Amino acid sequence: MTNEQIQSITVIGAGQMGHQIAMLASLGGYETILQDVQEQALQEAKGKLEAIMTKWVQKGKLTEDRKLAAFSRLQYTSDLERAASGADLIIEAVVEKLDVKQDVFAKLDKLAPAETIFATNSSTIVNSLLSSVTKRPDKFINMHFFFPPLVMDCVEVVMSDQTSEETAKQAMKVTQTMNRTGVLLRKEISGFVANRILGALQREALYLYEEGIVDYEDIDLICRKALGHPIGPFELMDLSGIDVGYFVMQQRYNETGNPEDKPNACIEEKVKQGHLGRKSGKGWYEYPNQGVKN
Repeated sequence: MTNEQIQSITVIGAGQMGHQIAMLASLGGYETILQDVQEQALQEAKGKLEAIMTKWVQKGKLTEDRKLAAFSRLQYTSDLERAASGADLIIEAVVEKLDVKQDVFAKLDKLAPAETIFATNSSTIVNSLLSSVTKRPDKFINMHFFFPPLVMDCVEVVMSDQTSEETAKQAMKVTQTMNRTGVLLRKEISGFVANRILGALQREALYLYEEGIVDYEDIDLICRKALGHPIGPFELMDLSGIDVGYFVMQQRYNETGNPEDKPNACIEEKVKQGHLGRKSGKGWYEYPNQGVKN
């Protein structure tokens, strides 16, 4: 397969990342399938994308013709076999749990053509932990889009020792065609670059909060006013999803066994309460109108 031969992309998982990645693929001209086991998730994804693209047209960011063309290339299905059977590239965007992702890729390996490239959108799990359940480690790579994908202009493309140069080249080409800036990492490390840096900031912010040094609102205020950050670490947790951060911490802790990597008690409590951030209407802050504006 050459770069030009990648014509069809399947995205697995219609959650807050997957549906927007699928739209990026469709806007980039690829025949796209968005798959999810839950029909309701697919219907919600379709509604969200219609709303976002309509706003883009109203704001002049997109023409009506281009919007209609993009939706004509985008299909929705709950059938994994249908989604995988004709895909040149499959991007997984399911929950950030190692066992769930491994199960998905083990199934995909049996359903997808041998030449199909597999990519994971994991924000922390290296692809070698996932490619091990397949027979195509050379065709496996991380394509870490940032939330929300339709807004954030960056993708960390991460190789393992077994990822081929051709696979990396194709992933970078797809990223460019999606109108996103790809950064290639030739050596994998849990959390990659952005999340390791953000993680260090978040750990310190949570430490200061839990120690009673200062309240979370003041930590956010200091980061915005003194450090020039667009939003503070607690606001960012709410934006990304507190449960997503929790799963990332838990995965890192499972890998390292380091107590410093264990999810903070306050984060665990938020998850148990269902206070997950903007998407649930309440996290560290309250959001009367749920959802992220694009």
